[in-house]
Amino acid sequence: MGEEKTVALNRRARHEFSIDDTIEAGIVLSGTEIKALRAGKANLADAYARIERGEAWLVGAHIAPWSTSSIRDNHEPKRDRKLLLHRSEIDQLLGKTRAKGLTLIPLRLYISQRGRAKIELGLGKGKQLHDRRRDIAERDARRQMERDVAEARRG
Repeated sequence: MGEEKTVALNRRARHEFSIDDTIEAGIVLSGTEIKALRAGKANLADAYARIERGEAWLVGAHIAPWSTSSIRDNHEPKRDRKLLLHRSEIDQLLGKTRAKGLTLIPLRLYISQRGRAKIELGLGKGKQLHDRRRDIAERDARRQMERDVAEARRG
C-alpha cells in the first residue's frame, strides 16, 4: 500500500479557527463513496463535526457521486456520515465542546496505509478578525526575517 494519501484538505480551517488539539476518526462510507474518495473527489470546505445522541457525525462534507454507477446505486453527496470513535473519545470531545465552547472542525480527509478512510478532526475556537490580522502580520514578519537572513548570507 505505501503511505497515507490525502484526499481533501480544509485550508480555511487553520485560518478561521485556532486549533488546540487534533484527533483521528474513521468514517462509515458506502461502496461508491470510498471509490469517489480514492479518486480524490471530496471537499471539506463547509464541513463540521458534531456529537448528538452519543454519536459523532460529519456534516456538510461533499463526496462527489461515483460517475460509472447508476443513479439508484449512487450515494447522496452531502449526507451526514457517522464517525467511528471510542466511547471515551466521544465523551471527552462532548465535554470539551460543551464546557469550553470549542468546535470540531475536519482538517484533513485521507486514506490510511491499510486502505481505510480516516478524517483528522481539530478541536478549536473561532478566531476574531483582529486575531486573523495578527496571524497574517506575524507570518509576513517571519517571511521578511527569513529573506533578510538569506540575503545577508549571500553577501
